[in-house]
Amino acid sequence: MTDVLYRGQDSQPERFDQRVIVDAGRTTPIDWVRTRRAERETRREEAAHSRLYRRIGTLIGHLGDEWHVLDLRELGGVERIGFLAVGPGGVFAVTVKDHGRSRVSFAGDVVQIDGKRPRYVEEARREAKAASEALSRSAGVSIPVMPVLAFAGTGRISFYGVPKGCLVTAYHELPRVLNARGQRLAAETVDKVFALAMHPGTWFQPDYGDLAEDYRWYREGEQVGTDKRGHAE
Repeated sequence: MTDVLYRGQDSQPERFDQRVIVDAGRTTPIDWVRTRRAERETRREEAAHSRLYRRIGTLIGHLGDEWHVLDLRELGGVERIGFLAVGPGGVFAVTVKDHGRSRVSFAGDVVQIDGKRPRYVEEARREAKAASEALSRSAGVSIPVMPVLAFAGTGRISFYGVPKGCLVTAYHELPRVLNARGQRLAAETVDKVFALAMHPGTWFQPDYGDLAEDYRWYREGEQVGTDKRGHAE
């Protein structure tokens, strides 16, 4: 749609070439800035993801042959930068954040970076819970997954209280932190959990509500409600 704006408030007609044509569908400067900012953030995340997985080989080498590292983006279709680490120390959902040169401060669950308070701890716990539920559902037994926040930047990380139930570390210190968890899982268990994590069905959960809506019971040609089971007469 195109609007026509006139210069001046008088009622005299103006020549067409004096009119200003404004396209109502055109992106405003503010929208353009927001779009550019979102695109830059997306490119930054993609670049960080690429840098991370160029270093995965080195990371696995430092962890040891008994550890397995899987890309969460490939497994669960999530957009966040992270991976699943399975080894003698347990199962870990590692969420990676690139904070650049900015200082990171922790006060329990509260994270502060450049005056902002991103919900990194909640995000890490959410990813770990989702991974635990998926693995436990496939295995038939409870498989706990520890959330880990790994910062890939060079800025200082300060603690005025550590978050409960969530490991926080610099990315380059991650192998040392995971290996420090000791021998909690046998090699056979590690292999079984790794096999479950590699199976695509582990990360897919059908919507049973939709399936129930599609299912109908019938009684001698008569359709009855989905919550009532028909009986032959």
